[in-house]
Amino acid sequence: MKLRPMADNILLKPSEAEETTSFGIILATSNKEKPAIFEVVSAGPGTKDVQMTVKPGDKVVVGNYIGSDIKLDGVDYKFVKQDDILAVVLD
Repeated sequence: MKLRPMADNILLKPSEAEETTSFGIILATSNKEKPAIFEVVSAGPGTKDVQMTVKPGDKVVVGNYIGSDIKLDGVDYKFVKQDDILAVVLD
């Protein structure tokens, strides 16, 4: 099933969290927090007041308790408004 966000909604997928630290320490999955970095899967067309500035493939930072979480075909996604995005990750 595919979803197409409406207005200024954005569909995000969590980025894969690092399993080891820079020192090689393996992190236990139970101690991990929700990731704050997500990948934009798709974005709505915007509204007359909101021009969309993110596009599919962008990596963005959002707060842990922002948006609506959904599970589709066994994959976790999050819907947020463009105003909920704190930053775009630049490589």
